[in-house]
Parts: sequence; structure tokens; C-alpha cells
Amino acid sequence: MMPRYTNQEVAKLFADIGDLLEIKGENRFKILAYRKAADNIAGLGQDLFDLWESGQDLRKIEGIGQAIADKSAELFSTGRLEFWEKLTAEVPVSLVEVLNIPDVGPKLAKSMWQELGLTTVAEVKAAAQAGRLQTLPRMGAKSEARILASIEALERRETGRVHLGIAWPLARQVMAVLDNLPDALKVEVAGSLRRMRETIGDLDFLVATENPRPIMAAFKDLADVQEVIAAGETKTSVRFKNGLQADLRCLEPSRWGTALQYFTGSQAHNVKVRELAQKQGYSLNEYALTRESDGEKLMFDNEVELYEFLGMDYIPPLLREDRGEIKAAQNHTLPALLKVGDIKGEVHCHSTWSDGADSIEAMARAALARGYEYLVISDHSQSLGIANGLTPERLRQQRREIDEVQARLPGIRLLQGTEMEIKADGTLDFADEVLAELDFVVASVHTGLRQDRETLTRRTLAAINNPYVHLIGHPSGRLLTQREAGDFDMEAIMQAAAATGTA
Repeated sequence: MMPRYTNQEVAKLFADIGDLLEIKGENRFKILAYRKAADNIAGLGQDLFDLWESGQDLRKIEGIGQAIADKSAELFSTGRLEFWEKLTAEVPVSLVEVLNIPDVGPKLAKSMWQELGLTTVAEVKAAAQAGRLQTLPRMGAKSEARILASIEALERRETGRVHLGIAWPLARQVMAVLDNLPDALKVEVAGSLRRMRETIGDLDFLVATENPRPIMAAFKDLADVQEVIAAGETKTSVRFKNGLQADLRCLEPSRWGTALQYFTGSQAHNVKVRELAQKQGYSLNEYALTRESDGEKLMFDNEVELYEFLGMDYIPPLLREDRGEIKAAQNHTLPALLKVGDIKGEVHCHSTWSDGADSIEAMARAALARGYEYLVISDHSQSLGIANGLTPERLRQQRREIDEVQARLPGIRLLQGTEMEIKADGTLDFADEVLAELDFVVASVHTGLRQDRETLTRRTLAAINNPYVHLIGHPSGRLLTQREAGDFDMEAIMQAAAATGTA
């Protein structure tokens, strides 16, 4: 069975061909032809494979000439493309990524490859750090430094995704505008934001409509849009002022179920769903579920119908990461996800006594308004001076304030705790007699996170084995988009936590 290539996959292939031809030094009109075809296919409102399969002339599509039509047909009918295979035998495909470096054009990429054997971004970075790029013609120390800086900036953009808390409010604003448009029948955010990943690389919006033009116009005119990257009949890409890119796709209402499932991802999850469909005699893409025996296309109004048709319970977006959710959905054993109403209280909270932004009473009133049953005030401990950590004496003063607020707010239980520092030498910041006075103890590593695995693990285990410690705070030590996790032995830490009942 030949694979069914999506429009995005075909567009990526032709875009890569254009890049490799540019490095090779081919005629620029030929290069532009491939890039134009890639752009038009990516924004096409119909499945290119379906058009070819039904015998339609692909040359009627804007930007697709005889050469592109022939190559598309070869790809769809054989599952391979001889031109691509020959091209990548001549020019390393990884050079496509090298061209993403802002200060590297096709001539320089070709020179790096042929003169120094550099074919990946990582190799170019290592060569720049070693001063090897200066051996190339017209490449001095300043140019080399600019390339290195560009690579580091590129890495920050690629790995420095924005927090969910930044992306979600912006997405809600966009959806509110789209929801109010008369022609928008259904509106949803897709991609990693719908799956509620901790960090977001870009935003994906889907709108079911019979009239995409006014929706595309409204999207481009959003107040937060800094630039319009690309605009087509059914897909528009913009960049917001905070740097996030967003794609809007308009589609026929009948395709809503398959499209929302496809664009929500994850890619690994979708691969497993497509494999499951193939085992049942169907092919699945963003446009439809197609029966292989007769080509009949099945449409779904929503994702629930699609998952149930394939013999599964509906899988919530948060679980679609290829971590066993397919089998669980088939066996009707998917876990119940937490809801806001399930949260009864919070135990890791900082007030203005250390580095928090609000007073104890303000926090207590906010918790009460949320329907919480309890709130633990757990400010930093004494050795974390940068956070105005509390000494034992200040802890006792704070206890009096907590008691006073508790008397005014009987509807919620207020508890006193601490976020105690696990110090770099492995000792804990408070003696046991101080901890014994507290209702709840969080222990955390804030300093020395670059220590070796054995040292970091030993420090954490010391806290876990202390009878007064209830919870280990942020056990990896990572800061999203800013700092990698420390090298902790998480298996040993989890086993010790389970044995001692430490959260």
C-alpha cells in the first residue's frame, strides 16, 4: 500500500528541493518554480493526492507546471521521487537547515560543505567556536563571530519557546474575535497549545466556514499582528508583536473532525492513529477518512465520532503524546483528567514576607474566592537571602499574622509552611526543632544546580528522608525557556519518595 502524502509533506519536499538547487547553483527560475509550487500546495484547500487520484489535471492549480505535476504523480504512484534521490546524493539534505542561519547564504553553505565538510548546523557551530570558518575565502573573525551569534540566536528561538501562560491569553483574544464573525461556524485552537504543553512554539487556529475570505481579512487585521508572513485563500500566517507565529486555516464544516484531530497532534500520536486506521482498511489525513477498498470518504462532525469509529474512546488533547493512550482508549482505561474543581488548595505559595507579590490576607481571600478548602503559606527560608528568606524568628512573627487572618476568614483553613533550601553542602536550612513548629514543609534545591549527578541526588535524598519534609519543590530545577534541568537521578528520588510518603 502506497503512503498518502499530505499537502504539507509535499510542500516541504518541493521547498527543500528549491533550497538544495540553490546551494547547487541551479537556474534561479527553476528554484523559484519549486518554491512557488511549495507555497501554493501548502495553502491549497483540497487534498493534492485526492485530486491526482481522481484523474484531475494538476497543472490547473496555480504554480504547478508540467515538471511539478509529473513529480507529484511519481511520488503518489511509487512512494518515491527519483529526482529527489539523485539531488540528495549530490547535495546533503541537512544543508537545508544550515540555510536557516541568518548570515549563511547558498554560496557560503556550499563553501562550508565543500571546503570544510560541514553539513549540519551543529558542525558549523563547532567550526565557528574553533575558529575554522576563518579559513574560508573572505571570512574574517568578525564574520565568524556573527555566524556563531546567529546560530545561538537561532537555537534560542527554536528551544526558547514561550510559556503556556503567555500563549494562552493571546490565543483566547484571537478566538474571541474569530468567534464573533458571522461566517465562523466553529473556532478552535489546535497544536501544542490545545494539548497544553508547557511551552508553545507557534499558534494554530482552525475555523469551519463556507466563506473564508472575511475571516482571513479579520485575522490579518488583528491589533497584535506585527507582520503578515503569507496569505492565501484558506491559510494565512502572521507574526504577533510578542514574536509568536500563528497560522489560521479555514476548512469546510464537513471536514472538521479529521482536521481538528490532525492539526492538534502530536505528530507521534497521529502516526499511531493513522496506523490503526490502515489496519482497518482506511487511510486518514486532515481531509477525510478514506476507505481503501472503494475510495469512499467518511466525514466527521467532531473528533469524538472519529475516535469511536476507529474503535477507541475519545482521547482528550492533553493525552495525545504517544505514551500508551491509544491502547488505553481501546481498552476503555483512559485516566480521568483533573478538573479545576478537583483542586482543593495550594501548598507552595510565597507572600510579601519573602519574594511574593501579595499579602497573606490577599492570597487567602483569593483562595477563598476560588473555593479552596485550605492554603499553605510557604515562604522562602533564611539562606536564600536574594528572596528575603525567613529566619526562625520571622517565621514565628509570620505565624501570628496567619492566625490573625485566619480569625477574619473562617471559611478557609490557613496553614504555615516553608520552602526550605536544600543547601549546596547537602544540609537543610532549618533544624528539626524549627520544622516541628510548622504545618507543612516544602524542600527545594535553588543553588548548585550544576553539581554532578551523585551530589544533586544525595542532597535531595537527604531532604526526602527527613521526617518533617512533606514535599520536594520543583525537583528538576529547570526554568522553562531559561535553564535546563539539573542532572538528578530521578529513579532513585522517586523510589525514596514513594518509600517515605514524600510528595
